[in-house]
Amino acid sequence: MFKTAMGRLRVVGFYEGISFLVLLLIAMPLKYWADIPQAVTVVGGLHGLLFVLYMLAVLHVWIVHRWSIFKAAAAFIAAFLPFGTFVLDKKLLRE
Repeated sequence: MFKTAMGRLRVVGFYEGISFLVLLLIAMPLKYWADIPQAVTVVGGLHGLLFVLYMLAVLHVWIVHRWSIFKAAAAFIAAFLPFGTFVLDKKLLRE
């Protein structure tokens, strides 16, 4: 799966989506309700790394597969929506 640009985008998108959900649903409540700010520090750093890797993967797929600006923008926006990368992955799998 890591051999193609699309495969890398799908894998990194999956892990980026998981890290985003963990940040929103586990780390943030731990920070504000349980007074454990370290959870956001750790998960936030990991999510930031995965976000950058996801953006690089989108750029790579955009160049290799000659995506339109709208398709690349949709992939970019998907990273900011909970479950967005999973919806994108399902669409990419259909193509």
